[in-house]
Amino acid sequence: MKRLLLFMLAVVSVFVLFGCDGNGGEASGLSEDKGKTLVIYCWNEEFKSRFNDYYFNEANNNNMLPNGVKVKWVMTPSEGNAYQNSLDEVLPRNDELGDDEKVDLFLIEADYALKYVNSEYTLDIINEVGLTQKELENQYQYTKDIVTSSDGKLKGTSWQATPGLFAYRRSIAKEVLGTDDPVEVQKRLSDWEKFEAVAELMKEKGYYMLSGYDDAYRPFTNNISQPMVKDGKLKLDDKIFEWIEQTKKFTENGWNQRTTLWSETWAQGQGPNGRVFGYFYSTWGINFTLLENSLENPDEPAQVGNGIFGDWAVCEGPASFYWGGTWICAAKGTDNLNLVRDIMRKLTCDRATMKLITLETLDFTNHKQAMKEIAEDPEYGSSFLGGQNHIALFVKAADKISMKNASFYDQTITEEIQTAMKDYFDEQVTLEQALENFYKAFQEIHKNIEIER
Repeated sequence: MKRLLLFMLAVVSVFVLFGCDGNGGEASGLSEDKGKTLVIYCWNEEFKSRFNDYYFNEANNNNMLPNGVKVKWVMTPSEGNAYQNSLDEVLPRNDELGDDEKVDLFLIEADYALKYVNSEYTLDIINEVGLTQKELENQYQYTKDIVTSSDGKLKGTSWQATPGLFAYRRSIAKEVLGTDDPVEVQKRLSDWEKFEAVAELMKEKGYYMLSGYDDAYRPFTNNISQPMVKDGKLKLDDKIFEWIEQTKKFTENGWNQRTTLWSETWAQGQGPNGRVFGYFYSTWGINFTLLENSLENPDEPAQVGNGIFGDWAVCEGPASFYWGGTWICAAKGTDNLNLVRDIMRKLTCDRATMKLITLETLDFTNHKQAMKEIAEDPEYGSSFLGGQNHIALFVKAADKISMKNASFYDQTITEEIQTAMKDYFDEQVTLEQALENFYKAFQEIHKNIEIER
């Protein structure tokens, strides 16, 4: 059934691509695509899987689309800023490149989105690419705000929204709290004071409330009161200091296991032998990272019986937050503009496609109507989450997300403050020295920004 639906969608895509504007009328003012190679820059396989599974799927044999255009993936890992460096090298000279090298689409993440949104190398999605306000009306507003330039132009579009929840082990909740019901667990975790009280109960039973130093970072820093860099000055928000104070307390009290984000021990805590009660995760984290780490045997089917698949649930936790997200941008100089528009339309605006992605991957997609339909479906439930309809909670959380305090400097702040504070949490330096180390590291990257202490 899926294959039939995807084939029908592919046929519609080809029809749209070669003559219909997707709104019931003939496309006007469109020049013919000249490119024979669609070049896509990204840092991992996520978008490639969405493209292959939900754009042309098996028709995309040998990286060739039905219209004869070859798809070329240029993947550069994010580590060491390598991916951004590759974009910074190629985008300014994109007009000069030949067909097989010219960038058509590139992907960006939330923490550095504004860097490319406010550049001249990213096309206006509405006025240059050709998507319409009506097509975009069902997308969550924050996913549009984060890729809106300082002069009001929409410069990207996304198939996903990334609200966050607190994912916890059902079996541990039953043992320590007497229930694994998400409604009841939420009552015990609805503010930070209650969260800490449960952390002490977890320790008494031999468990950790959180894994490590970085786990609660996003629930605090997504709720800052203003951009942390303003008028050329960096001033850390009070929420940063609240995160530091809480994390120090958790570390000293033995409520975490002193790990850092993405470390081997951090990941193992999510597995069959883990002693960690829960993790703050957004949408992708639950259906990708947490699920994978939960399996005893990753080569076997992901289902109940493999590791602790099914022993997880989610609740809102003590604070709303989001984490991450990926946006599709059109590169200035693309010679496949019609194809670019069609890909964006299908993978970020089409209700049927958005709904199918969520039903098949657990990902929370960027279409309010489609997500509402799943949230209200009494038959829907995630087997990984013990049958829970987590989409209903994500729908509630997504409406609370605001990007008004995001800044160009957020990636640097996040990376450098977490690195500097690790030494403080590990009792290698004082808080004052850790802060000075952070400021120094920040200014080495952003030399023209003053520090307001």
